[in-house]
Amino acid sequence: MKKALLFTAISAVIFGSCCNQSSDATIEKFNDIQKGVKTAFAPDGRSKTFETTLEKEGNTYVLRGVTTEKEAKDSLLKALETNNIKVQDSLFMLPCAKLGDKIYGVTTQSVVNFRTSGKYSAESATQAMMGTPVKLLQKKGGWTRAITPEGYISWVTSGSIQEMNQEEYNKYMAAPKVIVTTKYTTIYEDMSDKSQMVSDAVWGNILLDLGDAGIYWRKVAIADGRTGFIPQRDVQNFDKWLDSRNPTADNIIATAKQFIGVPYMWGGTSIKAVDCSGFCKSTYFLNGIILVRDASQQCHTGDNIDISKYVNDSTYTVEALSNLKKGDLIFFGSKATPEKKERVTHVGIYIGEGIFIHSATKVRINSLIPTDENYYDGSTRLIRASRILGNVDKGKDIWSIPSMYKQN
Repeated sequence: MKKALLFTAISAVIFGSCCNQSSDATIEKFNDIQKGVKTAFAPDGRSKTFETTLEKEGNTYVLRGVTTEKEAKDSLLKALETNNIKVQDSLFMLPCAKLGDKIYGVTTQSVVNFRTSGKYSAESATQAMMGTPVKLLQKKGGWTRAITPEGYISWVTSGSIQEMNQEEYNKYMAAPKVIVTTKYTTIYEDMSDKSQMVSDAVWGNILLDLGDAGIYWRKVAIADGRTGFIPQRDVQNFDKWLDSRNPTADNIIATAKQFIGVPYMWGGTSIKAVDCSGFCKSTYFLNGIILVRDASQQCHTGDNIDISKYVNDSTYTVEALSNLKKGDLIFFGSKATPEKKERVTHVGIYIGEGIFIHSATKVRINSLIPTDENYYDGSTRLIRASRILGNVDKGKDIWSIPSMYKQN
């Protein structure tokens, strides 16, 4: 019923009759229609793709583009038909049929950069650690559009991913693995740190485990088939590591503090560099929990915590933050007004007593209390708080690593 009403509104209110329209008027109407459909079915391009254009070729209007949302495509075609806009349908569903059965992949570099479009000059979107499983959507000019485990859609260089079919992917996922547990290390060709480097590796990288190679070394493989040796002290059996995760508030904060001094970088999610939400995401990942990517997404997960005394009453005291617990995420930005929507632009992890840790120029600890020496000058922009702990795998867009990987 809701979809029918939405469709009727899109069709009737905006368009009415459109017979014998000029090409420009037809395309203008199309733009209005597709905007309404996108708002209804794919409002956030970070998690749903709906890219459409209408082009006139001779006497034919050609609908081009790609989408991950079948309902959006069906709604668009129905609205166009109702408004007498006849099109040749070249709007393709993703994953693209040209990929064949190779619609799975695993990242093959210590830190893989994802961008907002398929070019090096495009804005950084996010990063993924080596060994991250992804779903492939589309390939174009040496770039691949892919979905990360938390559902973030962006572009990555095709050479950074090992493509797999379902059988190959299942075999890879079932194979024994190790996870890197030190901040920085190296995979070597031979059992010697004097031998050729195969790849660098960082905290959180996941590798195929090929077994012990003496007391000090472990033989490992990257998803693309490269093999080498990594110091035994720098890795742990992945399953045992997962079983040992105990995401208490104290453990979250202890992990977060190990990032202190790591530089800020837009899109960063690794020990090499992090942005604010990437820092929170990485901290929780290393405790066995997967968060959504951006601060403006993270603020809608978990339980909303009341900090209105601080935000609305300008009571900048520890007591005004008494509802917060250690490990909660706190969000900064601008509050909603009659003219503008709320805008979340920054996030940190609450430590307690008005203190929090975040990535701003670098990972550092600051205070929300004006009288404290390390007072954060953006504190008056605090607008929200969310509780992650206690909400894992409860349908609130917070997942344990095992449950998320099973979805892929």
